[in-house]
Amino acid sequence: MQQITVGVQGMTCANCSSRVERKLAKLEGVLTANVNLATERAQVSFDETQLSPEGILTTIVNSGYEPVTAQAKLSIGGMDCATCAQRVTKALSNQPGVLTANVNFASEQAQVEYLPELVDVPALEQAVVSAGYSIVDTSNNDVQDADERAQLEWQRAKRRAVIASALALPLFLFEMLPMLIPGGMMWRDQFVPMQTAKLISFVLATLVQFGPGRVFYSSGIASLKARSPDMNALVMVGTSAAYGYSLVATFLPRLLPAGTVHVYYETSAVIIALVLVGKYMEARSKGRASSAMRQLLGLQAKTARVERNGQPQELPVDAVMPGDVILVRPGERIAVDGVVRAGESYVDESMITGEPIPNVKRAGDTVIAGTINKTGSFSFEATAVGAQTVLARIVKLVEDAQGSKVPIQSLGDRVVAVFVPIVMSISLFAFVIWLIVGPAPALNYAMVAAVAVLVVACPCAIGLASPISIMVASGKAANLGVLFRRGDALQTLQQARTFVFDKTGTLTVGKPQLTDMFLNPDTGLSEADVLGYAAALESNSEHPIATAITAEAEARGLDLQPPTDFEARPGHGVTGIVDGRSVIIGNARLIADSSVTTKALEASLEQAQQAGKTALYVAVDGQLVAVLAVADRLKPESYEVVSHLHKHGYKVAMITGDNAVTAGAVGLELGIDQVLAGVLPAGKADAVKSLQQNSKVAFIGDGINDAPALAQADTSLAIGTGTDIAMESADVVLMSGDLRGVVNALDISKRTLANIKQNYFWAFFYNVLLIPVAAGVFFPAFGVLFSPMLAAAAMGLSDVFVVGNALRLRNLRPILMASPAQQVQQSATTSPAY
Repeated sequence: MQQITVGVQGMTCANCSSRVERKLAKLEGVLTANVNLATERAQVSFDETQLSPEGILTTIVNSGYEPVTAQAKLSIGGMDCATCAQRVTKALSNQPGVLTANVNFASEQAQVEYLPELVDVPALEQAVVSAGYSIVDTSNNDVQDADERAQLEWQRAKRRAVIASALALPLFLFEMLPMLIPGGMMWRDQFVPMQTAKLISFVLATLVQFGPGRVFYSSGIASLKARSPDMNALVMVGTSAAYGYSLVATFLPRLLPAGTVHVYYETSAVIIALVLVGKYMEARSKGRASSAMRQLLGLQAKTARVERNGQPQELPVDAVMPGDVILVRPGERIAVDGVVRAGESYVDESMITGEPIPNVKRAGDTVIAGTINKTGSFSFEATAVGAQTVLARIVKLVEDAQGSKVPIQSLGDRVVAVFVPIVMSISLFAFVIWLIVGPAPALNYAMVAAVAVLVVACPCAIGLASPISIMVASGKAANLGVLFRRGDALQTLQQARTFVFDKTGTLTVGKPQLTDMFLNPDTGLSEADVLGYAAALESNSEHPIATAITAEAEARGLDLQPPTDFEARPGHGVTGIVDGRSVIIGNARLIADSSVTTKALEASLEQAQQAGKTALYVAVDGQLVAVLAVADRLKPESYEVVSHLHKHGYKVAMITGDNAVTAGAVGLELGIDQVLAGVLPAGKADAVKSLQQNSKVAFIGDGINDAPALAQADTSLAIGTGTDIAMESADVVLMSGDLRGVVNALDISKRTLANIKQNYFWAFFYNVLLIPVAAGVFFPAFGVLFSPMLAAAAMGLSDVFVVGNALRLRNLRPILMASPAQQVQQSATTSPAY
């Protein structure tokens, strides 16, 4: 039996707590369930063989309430291979109250979701330490400190590699060089007696084995105690066998059979040196893999010129508060997010949006922390500081993506979980077979084969195959203005076969303009009268069409009366009272429901719709007075994106609340395969679900009113610019708002998954090929027997190869990109209006 306590948010009365309690009590495996409204806690006793904590949380969610969970991110030191990461995962997952634990070997971080009533961060950290690893303090996220920590790790790895190599090289030359020279061994034995040579080798090998090589003992012994042997255990067992055998041959030769008294000091020492050199190269490569993240962190300004008491003061960026007025000079980096109050300048936002052309900033425009002011000077009011800035949120989301797993990684995890025990079994089997049927001296052949198998089979390359590619790709994508919020989106996006676009603000510019007014001559109202009533009512709405109507009224200088009894009816229109008169603005359905006759202007409505415009009826005091036609312009890149998707075999669909005629005109112009028109916001998720019956679906919308559809899609992409990037709505955020980012994100996804598959292929191929060679399978036919020293070199090269292959993703470039002329002239496009 297990008992957990879960915080429950949202309960407001006794009926709420009773409802949750009843649902929990009905779960199979629940023994007792008690929900306390006053403490907002649910105490549940259950049979862990029949029910998991996740099942209890799901039941609370299905009851309409929110369980209280917490997230923790731990930086872990001392992990040397994928088996280490699995060991830490197991240690964290075994803690009571831990719901999920994901440990990333490449980024050396653990992401843990847990119940705060049962476990806290110190307990999680203690679990990591008890498993034989360390917790790295990352409380200060300053990029310089991060680089210093990375440099420290490199220096430690370098120091171990240099010391081991300096001691192993003379030993290698002393033992191996004479073998390459005819008569060299006899010449060496004349000057250095055999026993003296053994003692010299013993001293050098001992210094290597228990000097820089002790790192393998500290971690290897801990992994064996935990019954989860890792790379350190393989190296420790293999080199200890070679060193121990040599020790017996040096000081107790009578214990060995005749003809088997040989020493392998150079083998143990050179193996340790080569493995440490490989670990140093791997550390350097992993540091390069995270360079994109450090580049993002490095965008943060250190100081800001803040206006305090009427005087500018140079303050640390941490001292800036929301509401502060900040002065920016040419060439300076913007310290925090804000809104321009005075002045005008061009700002380079390329490191945030991926767009190289600077954007003009005037009063009322937003500016983003980390971007660079190019020419003029201006002042702005701080609106978001610290962790709330766009840059800080991007860094956090990229870190989360880098620490997450893609589905394909489960293959590597399953292999690694059983790989090391299998390798140890193969090593033991090879030793026994060689001992039984091997040529004389059989004991020597058996030991060489066993040690070679242990050393060559390090699973580091398998463990690095997926996370190192995710780390590089997600960081590079962020630099290009494509923000993968979840690592698994790097795989799921390329699986989509149907791309579904929202219309307004996605395929179109999202800034409709009032183009036509068709008046009912029987009412006697002028254009100014009708526009005044319509704009006054729409002033309470935030819909883009409402903005177009009010903007036209303001341009004509109309005096608008504040409306009363305003009511918005999503997907239909708005109603209210303006200057004592009842006003209705909306589609045919709303007008019909209001019993207003439309016959006088039905032809005008149809004419506007056939022209691809959104047409609305306006009724005053129950009489139809006008049809307003509003047009939105297609983004110039919409044609290019749809054409590219078609060219590569994808289907394209569009979902919109517009009527079928207007939506059909847009679909025809772009060549869209399927148009779903007249879909209300609440129905977009169902529309996506219907498309999912035939293929995987990627939905592209603005990330706010399209939230249900974004959540329903297999992969979702949000179009956003500046601070309005809707980071919490989608799997992928296109920072610049350019629709070409859809194609670029898809290309990044394809290339990343291909890179991961390449890594897995070579990692598995390497082990499948070299383990039999090391075991001596090909010796009877070809006389091939792998030296343990060559095995160590091959092991290090496999890790470096996988990391090097992943680093190729740093060269990713957008395959669709606006020309400078297009970027400058984009606002003046002559695209057809819809």
